[in-house]
Parts: sequence; C-alpha cells; structure tokens
Amino acid sequence: MTKILMVCLGNICRSPLAQGILESKLDTPFIVDSAATSNYHIGSPPDPRSIAIAKKFGLDISKQSGRQFNVDDFDTFDTIYAMDSSNYENIIKCARNPKDISKVKLILNESHPNKNLDVPDPYFGGDSGFLDVYNLLDVACNAIAEKLKV
Repeated sequence: MTKILMVCLGNICRSPLAQGILESKLDTPFIVDSAATSNYHIGSPPDPRSIAIAKKFGLDISKQSGRQFNVDDFDTFDTIYAMDSSNYENIIKCARNPKDISKVKLILNESHPNKNLDVPDPYFGGDSGFLDVYNLLDVACNAIAEKLKV
C-alpha cells in the first residue's frame, strides 16, 4: 500500500488541504496523511478557512488533527511532499540517510517539474489566498494521482 505524507509549517492550512484533495482523487490502496514541521498546532483542526474552501469543492477536512512531523515518518511513508522550500529543508534536516532524503519532494514539482515553486502560506492573508492554494494543490494532486494510477 502506497503511503503519502503532506507537510507544511503548521498542519492547519496547506497540508490538510493537500491531504483532502489527494484523498478525493485516489482509491484504495493509498493512505494520505499530513503533518507540520512546527509544533504550533498539535491536536488542532485545520484552519476554518481551509475547511471552508475544501467544503466549497465538496471535501470535508474538518476531522483532521494537526500533528508534528517526526523521524519515524521516513519509515512509514513512501513519499513526503513539502509545501515549500523552507519545510523541505526542515524535513531534510531530520533525514538519517540518503534513502530518507530521496522520499522528500516539493509538491509543486509534480505540476511544474523542476521549478521548485512554493505553495504560498495563506495563513496571514485573506480568503482569496486559500482559493489560490486550493487551485495550486488541485493541479499538483491531479498529477500525483495520474502517476499513482499507472
């Protein structure tokens, strides 16, 4: 069974959306989860604006709960998608070996290969930022889903 982890700074905006979007595009036998590189929101639900934008597109992410990335995630997950370069670097710092590092990717490289683009953090912006993030992640998750269906 393929296991995928989405990671952002707080696990309340981008990675919960990425988790919900990708889950909606895959059938079993896939597991998708999300985590944070920080410990700011452990146990918290996603940001209400993330929940609202997901709901607008027919997804319910309200039951997700924030958790922090840990080194055991390298053993649990096949692929770890970072939402931006800062989170990518923080994940890589936890890596124990080249195999761990090989599992970590920037999510937007799936839709924009080798561009190393960041999914902007919408936390301090308005509602339109959450729609922009949703749209970026939807395209990236379409690309991921297509690869996994092969």
